[in-house]
Amino acid sequence: MSNKPNIKDLIRQQYTMCASDPIFFMRQYCYIQHPKRGKIKFNLYDFQERSLDELKDNRYNVMLKSRQLGISTLTAGYALWCMLFKEDFNTLVIATTQEVAKNLVTKVRIMHDNLPSWLKGNIEADNKLSLKFKNGSQIKAVSSATTGARSEALSLLIVDEAAFIRNVEEIWIASQATLSTGGSAIVLSTPNGIGNWFHKTWVDGETNPNTEWHNIKLHWTVHPDRDQEWRTRQTHLLGERGAAQECDCDFVSSGHTVVEGKCLQDYESNCEEPVEKRGFDNAYWIWEYPDYSKTYAIVADVARGDGADWSTFHVIEIESIKQVAEYKGKLPPKDFGNMLVTVATEWNNALLAIENANIGWAAIQPALDRNYENLFYTYKDDGYVDLEVHLKKGYDIKDKTKMVPGVSTTSRTRPLMISALEMYMREKTPIIRSKRLIQELFVFVWLNGKAQAQVGYNDDLVMSFAIGLWLRDTSLKLRQQGIDLNKRAITRLQKSDSIIYTGKPNSHNTGWNWNNGTKDEDLTWLL
Repeated sequence: MSNKPNIKDLIRQQYTMCASDPIFFMRQYCYIQHPKRGKIKFNLYDFQERSLDELKDNRYNVMLKSRQLGISTLTAGYALWCMLFKEDFNTLVIATTQEVAKNLVTKVRIMHDNLPSWLKGNIEADNKLSLKFKNGSQIKAVSSATTGARSEALSLLIVDEAAFIRNVEEIWIASQATLSTGGSAIVLSTPNGIGNWFHKTWVDGETNPNTEWHNIKLHWTVHPDRDQEWRTRQTHLLGERGAAQECDCDFVSSGHTVVEGKCLQDYESNCEEPVEKRGFDNAYWIWEYPDYSKTYAIVADVARGDGADWSTFHVIEIESIKQVAEYKGKLPPKDFGNMLVTVATEWNNALLAIENANIGWAAIQPALDRNYENLFYTYKDDGYVDLEVHLKKGYDIKDKTKMVPGVSTTSRTRPLMISALEMYMREKTPIIRSKRLIQELFVFVWLNGKAQAQVGYNDDLVMSFAIGLWLRDTSLKLRQQGIDLNKRAITRLQKSDSIIYTGKPNSHNTGWNWNNGTKDEDLTWLL
């Protein structure tokens, strides 16, 4: 009798090994479409094998990855393995667009088409967005704009580039009903700043011992063919922020924050605990007490006191741009206004600038009722103060009839406030003590061309601080413009042939002596 193995026994043995081990299945029988080399065997790297084991052993997986590590392809191979060797295995792929989601289904289809006939599933339906086998298993692609996660019970949910899906939290909540029968999830993405759902999920997996999330981090260095020369080239091609996002798994540097992430990290490391917390809610934080030789400004942003937003103010020492106190709470606007007057009085009758949009007027009124002497005013038609413009218009800077109390944040002034914030922070000029402020700055991002807080977050502290920096910039400009105008007036006066006041009493009466301009006098002491 021949000892030659029976072909059926070999196939049965190979099939059993494939069914028990997805790594063996992919290494031995899966082919992928390489962008340069065409169809090649899927020879897994060590980091891909480790990742595959972790995906198989954990129900909820969140993958933070560098670009071009073949993780989407690996996920497609894992989905195919599950579909072939499990009955009624239902996989849903969600991505930023339907086209991106379809790409993963295409990877599954290519792998399946190149399997040997004895490994292939019996296809029941096949189109661009889905593939279904007669054993009841299927994979389907949808965009993040659909309600696909609310469909029939899922065995596996794959969310690709989750950090870039705006409504991903809603998708995840909707999916819980469909995953409740024991389904699993793979959420993968490169980072896209902090504060979004993907970032919060990753942090939960890192810090919460009771979470179901399992973290898999794949830095660019896991790839054996990449070295520092490759990484340097990515910075040249993508820029610092793009390379941090695509290569380094760096949440902070990858986001589109208004203030650069590295700058915020430096500030965060220097934050201090306040020396005192005041108020019934301990929301008024103080880092140092008033110095009566210094000048302060208090800049406030007003909220209703009963909603999602917060009423905030900063106490800023003008000359050094040092944050010396801060408030973030939910007082009713009138109570907040009274608090502002009291605090401003304590800080050397500080310049009190209150944002006057909508509910802000309710906080300004107590300052008017109490005749607070150092309340900031804005010209009605300009929205901000520019001395030269006002002088050309013939305005009297002390004439409040053409002015409104408070700071007007308009389409004209808001970009100037954001620009002042970005410039001052980039140059690291302000001295910031508050972690609350820095935490808001981490999620203060460019969204559709506008600087604003990410969805689900607030920017109340940020905006009041930005207003403060802008006002400081404007007040210094005003002061210099006033000095320059006075200097020009005095210079013209000294050089003219007009009668000039000498400052000396005459001998004939109790009046003062005037000369005829024959001798110039230094009048700069007036400044």
